[in-house]
Amino acid sequence: MDDDELSHRARALLRAIAAGRAEVTRSREPDLRVDGLLCCDQSSVRDLAHAGLLQAALTNEVGQWVPAELTPEGRAMLA
Repeated sequence: MDDDELSHRARALLRAIAAGRAEVTRSREPDLRVDGLLCCDQSSVRDLAHAGLLQAALTNEVGQWVPAELTPEGRAMLA
Protein backbone atom coordinates (compact mmCIF):
# COMPACT_ATOMS: atom_id res chain seq x y z
CA MET A 1 0.00 0.00 0.00
CA ASP A 2 1.45 3.35 -1.03
CA ASP A 3 1.24 6.50 1.06
CA ASP A 4 -1.02 8.18 -1.51
CA GLU A 5 -3.47 5.23 -1.32
CA LEU A 6 -4.35 5.95 2.32
CA SER A 7 -7.68 7.67 2.89
CA HIS A 8 -8.18 10.34 5.51
CA ARG A 9 -10.00 7.76 7.65
CA ALA A 10 -7.16 5.23 7.31
CA ARG A 11 -4.65 7.89 8.41
CA ALA A 12 -6.87 8.77 11.38
CA LEU A 13 -6.99 5.10 12.37
CA LEU A 14 -3.20 4.84 12.17
CA ARG A 15 -2.84 8.00 14.30
CA ALA A 16 -5.23 6.59 16.93
CA ILE A 17 -3.22 3.37 17.05
CA ALA A 18 0.04 5.30 17.33
CA ALA A 19 -1.45 7.29 20.23
CA GLY A 20 -2.26 4.06 22.09
CA ARG A 21 -6.03 4.59 21.85
CA ALA A 22 -6.90 1.40 19.93
CA GLU A 23 -7.48 -2.28 20.57
CA VAL A 24 -7.63 -5.02 17.98
CA THR A 25 -8.83 -8.60 17.92
CA ARG A 26 -6.33 -11.29 17.09
CA SER A 27 -7.78 -12.91 14.00
CA ARG A 28 -7.33 -13.14 10.23
CA GLU A 29 -9.98 -10.43 9.86
CA PRO A 30 -9.31 -8.19 12.86
CA ASP A 31 -11.80 -5.77 14.39
CA LEU A 32 -10.69 -2.47 15.90
CA ARG A 33 -11.96 -0.34 18.78
CA VAL A 34 -10.84 3.24 19.33
CA ASP A 35 -11.45 4.78 22.74
CA GLY A 36 -13.56 1.72 23.56
CA LEU A 37 -15.90 2.20 20.58
CA LEU A 38 -16.06 -0.26 17.71
CA CYS A 39 -14.68 1.26 14.50
CA CYS A 40 -17.42 1.85 11.93
CA ASP A 41 -15.16 1.02 8.97
CA GLN A 42 -13.91 -2.49 9.60
CA SER A 43 -13.02 -2.95 5.91
CA SER A 44 -10.42 -0.17 6.24
CA VAL A 45 -9.07 -1.80 9.39
CA ARG A 46 -8.71 -5.10 7.61
CA ASP A 47 -7.06 -3.45 4.60
CA LEU A 48 -4.52 -1.81 6.93
CA ALA A 49 -3.89 -5.11 8.73
CA HIS A 50 -3.48 -7.06 5.48
CA ALA A 51 -1.12 -4.36 4.21
CA GLY A 52 1.03 -5.01 7.29
CA LEU A 53 0.55 -1.56 8.84
CA LEU A 54 -0.94 -2.63 12.19
CA GLN A 55 -0.82 -5.65 14.44
CA ALA A 56 -1.80 -6.93 17.85
CA ALA A 57 0.69 -5.85 20.51
CA LEU A 58 0.17 -9.03 22.55
CA THR A 59 -0.18 -12.67 21.67
CA ASN A 60 -3.29 -13.74 23.57
CA GLU A 61 -5.98 -16.13 22.49
CA VAL A 62 -7.39 -15.63 19.02
CA GLY A 63 -10.44 -13.37 19.12
CA GLN A 64 -9.40 -11.56 22.31
CA TRP A 65 -9.14 -7.77 22.40
CA VAL A 66 -5.53 -6.61 22.84
CA PRO A 67 -3.76 -3.28 22.34
CA ALA A 68 -3.08 -2.44 18.72
CA GLU A 69 0.29 -1.20 17.53
CA LEU A 70 1.77 0.04 14.30
CA THR A 71 4.32 -2.04 12.47
CA PRO A 72 7.50 -0.32 11.26
CA GLU A 73 5.74 0.07 7.89
CA GLY A 74 2.76 1.69 9.60
CA ARG A 75 5.01 4.14 11.44
CA ALA A 76 6.72 4.99 8.15
CA MET A 77 3.32 5.79 6.58
CA LEU A 78 2.70 8.41 9.25
CA ALA A 79 6.17 9.93 9.04
